[in-house]
Amino acid sequence: MRPQHQKMKSNALSEAVRNRDKDIPSMVAAAVRHKEVKLAYQPIVQASAQNRVAFWEGLIRVTDPTGRIIPAREFIGYVEEQETGRLLDCHALEHGLRMLAKVPDLRLSINMSARSIGYMRWQRILDRQLSANPTLAERLILEISEDSAMRVPELVTEFARRLRKKGISFALDSFGAGQTVFRHFKQLDFDILKIDGHFVANVAHDSDNQVAIRALAAVGGEFGMITVAERVETLEDAAFLASVGIDCLQGYAFSAPTLSPPFVHKP
Repeated sequence: MRPQHQKMKSNALSEAVRNRDKDIPSMVAAAVRHKEVKLAYQPIVQASAQNRVAFWEGLIRVTDPTGRIIPAREFIGYVEEQETGRLLDCHALEHGLRMLAKVPDLRLSINMSARSIGYMRWQRILDRQLSANPTLAERLILEISEDSAMRVPELVTEFARRLRKKGISFALDSFGAGQTVFRHFKQLDFDILKIDGHFVANVAHDSDNQVAIRALAAVGGEFGMITVAERVETLEDAAFLASVGIDCLQGYAFSAPTLSPPFVHKP
């Protein structure tokens, strides 16, 4: 192919990608309005017994008009500050609570933004489901990212304190990726600390990440939190993480997120 034709083809492809990316927020908004969302489930395993699942995480999935799953990284930044983000949190909670009601021995974490605190539709979903079955609370974990929590730490602290009285647990997600102020961190008093995958990658061979993991694990231990390493991709990394006292592991080394988890098919 001649250079001019290659350039034209490259420009056309770039334009198509730009148009697709420009349409993603509107596609996501439409999918959320029509409830074209579902949860994919990924196990979090015990580091000391990696064939045993400690709990599962439900990850929201949105599909485009062709049925393709739109990766969250392609839209989450767009919708985080919009009502679409609040509705996504509502759908995630609704799907998660429904699954908890269906599978009595399931423990499940669901993501939410701190911006959804006080969103009445989200609160009504929670109140309605817990009124019908109060035992769901003790098996529900709400995950809030470090970045989101640190934007409104006082609000998150009060919200967590109120819902923990019902038996709900809280996880601080992607710890180490944000700007934590430790006086707020202490006030949050969460149950689970999920260490950002950036520090987990190749940790068995990366001395810098080893230092970071030991430090982050020590923080979790000092505050009495269960530590979870995110995005564990090799069994070598898993072995190192277990050796330095990380409690639980999550990542492709054990399972990709799936729309058909094994607990759905249990007799």
